Amino acid sequence: MTERLSNGGPPLDDDHTPPWGRNGIGRYFEWAAAKKKAFDAPYDVAVLRARRAALIGLTYEEYTLEILERGRYLGTGDVDRIAEIKRKRPIRY
Repeated sequence: MTERLSNGGPPLDDDHTPPWGRNGIGRYFEWAAAKKKAFDAPYDVAVLRARRAALIGLTYEEYTLEILERGRYLGTGDVDRIAEIKRKRPIRY
C-alpha cells in the first residue's frame, strides 16, 4: 500500500491558479500594498469612519471605498447611494 505524502501546499497540477493569476506576480503585490496603504488610516480616523459607516448601515470598507473613489462622505440623507452600495454586496450564506 502506497501512502501519499503531502506538506499541505498547493497542488502541483496545471489546474491550480494562484491568487495573483497566471500572468505574473508583480502587479498582485503592488495592488495589495496600495490597497493596504489606502485603507490604513490613523486610529482616530478609522474609528470615526467605522462609526459613521455603522450609523448608515455600511461596512468600514464600503464607506472608505466611497471616500476614496468619489470623495464623498455619505450621511443619512444619501439613501439612494447607500441602497445602491448594499445591492452590490455579494450574497452571504
